[in-house]
Amino acid sequence: MPELTHFNEQGRAKMVDVTEKTVTHRTAVAAGEIHVSPETMTHIKNGTMKKGDVLAVAQVAGIQAAKHTWELIPMCHPLPLTGIDITFRLSDQPCMVEIKAAVTCTGVTGVEMEALTAVSTAALTIYDMCKAVQKDMRITNIRLLEKHGGKSGDYQSEE
Repeated sequence: MPELTHFNEQGRAKMVDVTEKTVTHRTAVAAGEIHVSPETMTHIKNGTMKKGDVLAVAQVAGIQAAKHTWELIPMCHPLPLTGIDITFRLSDQPCMVEIKAAVTCTGVTGVEMEALTAVSTAALTIYDMCKAVQKDMRITNIRLLEKHGGKSGDYQSEE
């Protein structure tokens, strides 16, 4: 069984020391979906939601979330991110917004959590922007699509 790295000698949680890890270029891409009604989708497309441009606000929220992941997820390290790109794809069948986040850095630990946090926060922001019109939106399928760099190597989902 591999040694557990996130526990100290007393069996309590600790943040792993990454001091000796090699600096490499690291990237991660995550995705998720928020399923909405046709009425909500029309408002998103037409920019007629009362709170403003849904996707513009969600994009900024996702970027901010990636930059602050270390403040939200207890064992994450603060990272000097070098790039964050949030994209949206609107679908009418099924009626949803697909969110993708690509995050990069040159550092000693990966950016998977930053990409996943960006997607989650963008989806939550879409919910917040649209909840006056629809309360039963569903946020689903948040997942890591790929990651590159670091000791554990590359990962590509089967999608």
